[in-house]
Amino acid sequence: MDIAVLGAGKVGGTLGKKWSHAGHNVGFGVRDPHEDKYQILLNDCSETAKAQTVAESVASANVVVIALPWNSVNEVVSDLDLNGKLVIDCTNAIASGLKPVFPNTTSAAEQIAAWATGAHVFKAFNTTGWENMENPDYHGTPITMFYCGDSAEHQTTVHTLIQDVGFEPWFVGELTKARFLEPLALLWISEAIAQGKGRDIAFKMMKR
Repeated sequence: MDIAVLGAGKVGGTLGKKWSHAGHNVGFGVRDPHEDKYQILLNDCSETAKAQTVAESVASANVVVIALPWNSVNEVVSDLDLNGKLVIDCTNAIASGLKPVFPNTTSAAEQIAAWATGAHVFKAFNTTGWENMENPDYHGTPITMFYCGDSAEHQTTVHTLIQDVGFEPWFVGELTKARFLEPLALLWISEAIAQGKGRDIAFKMMKR
């Protein structure tokens, strides 16, 4: 699969690295692909990964992963043609005081869907920290990664990409369910950071 990862920070870099080692072609879409820090990242990836401009990475991809700071998403997405592409939104729109930017009548993922005309938008990889993306194994059991989106055609692809990182995928429904997943991220941040529980904590959905 050809994956454009927009952003090569902790989240984007970790996801892209894991996907490259799972056999996918990964293009990190960044402002300046020639910066030394991206070569360091590529040294940890398989040879299928490369650093590109944002436009170059998206042009050759059928999956576009948004792992950018929320305040830069609109500017970046508005300059791209994402029509027909699968877009996975990993962002969290957080205001001061650990509060969501959007009320419960919408979500960051739904805003991206409105900006990315014709794209098939899913929400995933937002409810935990990058350390759990690096290693989602807790005592031999994969932790849960919740995801949602409206396209039944692309659900299997997102499910597979979540498994390729090492998570247990858990589909929660249509894209409006991002209104539940985004506050769940705030709970993780509150417990891990604000309450000092540490970043090695995770959510696990269980069945009896």
